[in-house]
Amino acid sequence: MKATRLDIPDVCLIEPRVFGDDRGFFFESFNQLQFNEAIGKEVVFVQDNHSRSIKNVLRGLHYQIVQPQGKLVRVVLGEVFDVAVDIRKSSPTFGQWVSQILSAENKKQLWIPEGFAHGFITLTENAEFLYKTTAYYAPDHERCICWNDPKVDIKWPLTEKPIVSDKDHAAPNFVKADHFA
Repeated sequence: MKATRLDIPDVCLIEPRVFGDDRGFFFESFNQLQFNEAIGKEVVFVQDNHSRSIKNVLRGLHYQIVQPQGKLVRVVLGEVFDVAVDIRKSSPTFGQWVSQILSAENKKQLWIPEGFAHGFITLTENAEFLYKTTAYYAPDHERCICWNDPKVDIKWPLTEKPIVSDKDHAAPNFVKADHFA
């Protein structure tokens, strides 16, 4: 596995070694020991989630203010533009974002630690998204930041108006949102 720290160094791009030939491919999608070494700390995942979205669906920017979740995300069908926003007030990268294209083809994964808001937009007709989390889903503590907040200024690859849930559409802007210390 190859691990690359992004412009926000706590966020890490994970690229598995893929073995392929004319029959197909094989790769180890997760190895706890190698993952912990790559990110420099021990992480325990407690929940796996699987979502499917049609083209142009934008989900996010989501996080849990209590029981914060670290997420290891990957795409198994299609392609998404995936975003992590640093919402830790004490961080030198507070309010900054990083992104990656994740796809079934490139098999890349993104480690998004606790203290980040997360979102993505589907770039293909459909996309299936898998993610491991370090804390259980806690709906009472779920929070959201407006996906198109001008202060964060994410450069979404939009070709038309995105499809956004009512909850995400009503999300507060970055300044009014809850942040981590």
